[in-house]
Amino acid sequence: MGKVIAICTSAVRGVQKTPVQQAEFRVDWGIVNDAHAGHWHRQVSLLSADKIAAFREKGADVAPGAFGENLVVEGFDFRALPVGTLLRCGTVLLEITQIGKECHNHCEIYKAMGDCIMPREGVFARVLEGGTIAVGDEMVLVPRTAPRPWQAAVITLSDRSARGEREDKSGPAVAARLRENGCEVVEQLLLADDAAALKKQLVRLCDQRQLDLVLTTGGTGFGPRDVTPEATLAVADRQAPGIAEAIRAASLVITKNAMLSRAVSVIRGKTLIINLPGSPRACMESMDVFLDTIPHAMALLRGGQPDA
Repeated sequence: MGKVIAICTSAVRGVQKTPVQQAEFRVDWGIVNDAHAGHWHRQVSLLSADKIAAFREKGADVAPGAFGENLVVEGFDFRALPVGTLLRCGTVLLEITQIGKECHNHCEIYKAMGDCIMPREGVFARVLEGGTIAVGDEMVLVPRTAPRPWQAAVITLSDRSARGEREDKSGPAVAARLRENGCEVVEQLLLADDAAALKKQLVRLCDQRQLDLVLTTGGTGFGPRDVTPEATLAVADRQAPGIAEAIRAASLVITKNAMLSRAVSVIRGKTLIINLPGSPRACMESMDVFLDTIPHAMALLRGGQPDA
């Protein structure tokens, strides 16, 4: 059980937030009149009170809202809670959607202290049930009554599509197929064939969003700009080669060109990453191979009991 120590809001982004005594939380929006509210996954930000206290002991003069956080709560180590955790505070129900964040431009706290706790200790949530939260209210963890849907992201790698010269048909087709099979596709990205950009997004999706599945399409051939397998292997904790091998084996029945695929399948944290070919048709044929099998794999990665 935790206790709300401070509630903070701001009218614009990129500034420190100001403490208020209470705030209204709106479903699938966030805090009314807060700049970070909206139809996205980072509607509400939370920080543990003890993390702020430990930072103050280093000599930092920080007040509630200094890190841009909405809620300061004692009694929880938010960083240790997985994505999907449910938090109840009165009538308000929050679901944690992201752990930590990337710091694009160092804030004034970092410039003064050489450190900032928000990028590694802050968590983000969306509002599932609305209401009002006031300073002093209790917050509790709520067990799920049903498993959370599988969450996935789709990344298209294509220089031409990224430049707007060609429509990306593969990414939307892959996302639609996942939704048809019960997955919640939380992000669709279109990137140029750039290893650094792909590695950055894979790390974010696996570590911060803690997704179950990431599918990439494109960049798996012999071309000099085809770097998807190398970027994928660079972020892997473990390899899962059987999936890529099964796709190649099935594809060889259709075309001998399948032997030229360099696609890989790996695991980072609790996320399964699978490379797919670039064409929509080849993507669908590849997904035919593994869609019925990977729920078992994703259940194992979540740490729960796999389906029989």
